[in-house]
Amino acid sequence: MMKLTWKNQTKNKNNKRPIATISDLPFDQEEDTVATFAADDTSQDRCKAGEDGSVGTSTPGSNVDETIQLAESFQAQGNKFAEVGKYREALGKWESAITLMPEKATLHEQKAQVLLEIGETWKSLMAATRATQLEPSWAEAWVTLGRAQLNFGEPDSAIESFDTALAIKPDSVEAKEDRKGALHLVKKRKQLHSSGLSVSENRFVVGEETHEQLI
Repeated sequence: MMKLTWKNQTKNKNNKRPIATISDLPFDQEEDTVATFAADDTSQDRCKAGEDGSVGTSTPGSNVDETIQLAESFQAQGNKFAEVGKYREALGKWESAITLMPEKATLHEQKAQVLLEIGETWKSLMAATRATQLEPSWAEAWVTLGRAQLNFGEPDSAIESFDTALAIKPDSVEAKEDRKGALHLVKKRKQLHSSGLSVSENRFVVGEETHEQLI
């Protein structure tokens, strides 16, 4: 199974990107709200109440702004959980954020990465696909989709996704490295087929020095 290694806050284990590469997005991104692990109950209540605590005083515009802030708060909390390996908790926060902002591509891409990490490949594939649908010009989303496709045993589709990422961002080291791994797998599969053997597993381990085929 493909494994993605998150970048630790205190020790950089490899060159994989951290969760939420906001600076790489091709679209405008509002600054994430800094949040703690414990949700701020008062900030959640503001979706229903005004700043002074009175119900019904908020304008429609302020409600929208507060919804965005709450979603970004959930996203930031999820980021913190993922950085320390608490993937289930991270998913919970991101799911809450997606409920509030279902069209935010970064949330679906982050969700895809974590689902891949915990072995839920099909769900990861769906989340990564959604991210590319929402932001088709975001190279990193295509890389994540390619990795999900590799893990799902579809190296040919993965190569197409990596090619798309490279067409958008030709200097993407991740896309280049993962594309090489996918090509190696396709060639290995052809060799096995030509020798009369069958391939029961067509998957890689990602996040180490080299890509190793699990047979």
